[in-house]
Amino acid sequence: MEKSEIENPHSDIIKIAVVGPESTGKSTMSIFLANHYNTVWVPEYARGYCEKLTEPPTWQDEINMFNGQLALEEELLPQANKLLICDTTFITVKIWSDEMFGQSPKEVLDELPKHPYDLYLLLNIDLPWEDDPLRDFPHMREHFLAVWYKELDALNANYVLISGTGHDRYESAVAAVEAFIHRK
Repeated sequence: MEKSEIENPHSDIIKIAVVGPESTGKSTMSIFLANHYNTVWVPEYARGYCEKLTEPPTWQDEINMFNGQLALEEELLPQANKLLICDTTFITVKIWSDEMFGQSPKEVLDELPKHPYDLYLLLNIDLPWEDDPLRDFPHMREHFLAVWYKELDALNANYVLISGTGHDRYESAVAAVEAFIHRK
């Protein structure tokens, strides 16, 4: 047994991150994929956290959301059945912190390269915008899609852009996951 397997008993779990700008169907896609592959999904920690806030998130809130997302992933990883589907990642904390505060917490920057995902499904902005009290930038979707490309490229991440609507979008995501699994 290699040292990395001793340190991480779940190293055989493939981590799939479903990411992208607001209102691109990340949660719906994550649930779909988890059901399709009979596994668990990690919800977006920030959503529940922000629902409880009465003011806009602070710098400390961003750090709390980062820590919460990591803890939730660690908690659910042992329940995964070959795949762990993650509804976003803490890269979102970096993106929002950069946008709102002009910089990111050091903790986030330090941990980004230490928490890779095997495959990122970057959801395209081709779905219609759906209003939600926690969504802020309906007119900046192209900007944030470009930011996601930049962030994933900076991590040298393995990612696939998922486009389309309805069943076609789900089929594209499954095809991307299947292609990745069969390459391994």
